[in-house]
Amino acid sequence: MPKDETDDPIDEEREEAVVEKKVEKLGHKVKKPAAPAAPTAEPPVAEPAPLGLLGLAVAAVVLMSADMGFSEGTKPALMLPWTLMLGATAQLIAGIMDFQRKNVFGATVFTGFSLLWYGLSATWMIIFWGGVPVDPTQLTFAFIGYLVFGLYCTVAALGTNKILFIIMVFIDLAVGLLVAKEWYTFDANYTGAMLLCVAVFSFYGSFAVLINQMAKRTVFPMGAPIIKFS
Repeated sequence: MPKDETDDPIDEEREEAVVEKKVEKLGHKVKKPAAPAAPTAEPPVAEPAPLGLLGLAVAAVVLMSADMGFSEGTKPALMLPWTLMLGATAQLIAGIMDFQRKNVFGATVFTGFSLLWYGLSATWMIIFWGGVPVDPTQLTFAFIGYLVFGLYCTVAALGTNKILFIIMVFIDLAVGLLVAKEWYTFDANYTGAMLLCVAVFSFYGSFAVLINQMAKRTVFPMGAPIIKFS
């Protein structure tokens, strides 16, 4: 009795191979839907830069008024509230918030310079109301330490934006003049001019970051990084 063709195992294998090829072609045509994008995690706290830059700007303006002769530099009593509350405390708050945001540059710079303002304010208190003999040269060496700190923060600022870099450059110039004042005699207006530049760019930076954050887009540019470290 002749064998039925449908029972031929070779034919069955061929049919299975044809079916598999058709399934493969269909699989290539049907695209799987893309996986939904993971939601962007919100930072734990709001952007603190507007507050920190505001504190720097106001404190710089107050010191500038004394250096440029707009106020009496030998009577710093009414400068203390602004150096303590704005220059020191506002920047300290901004620095702590940047630590929470894992922004190492903002955290280091804001916190570091807030301590400078605290130290400067305490120094004035000791000099004018402490009633103890002091050596002002020690303050100069503190400024030398902060000049070193400011210089390497300026290098780091190359990777942030142009406004922060410019602010750091003028801070370095102002602190450098304070150091040089210990050994050389020159017009205090030069230091006042550097502080005025710090204040102007800090006010702009505070304003720009505030508006950009509220608008969720760049309205007022801060300038692209000069160097990309990553």
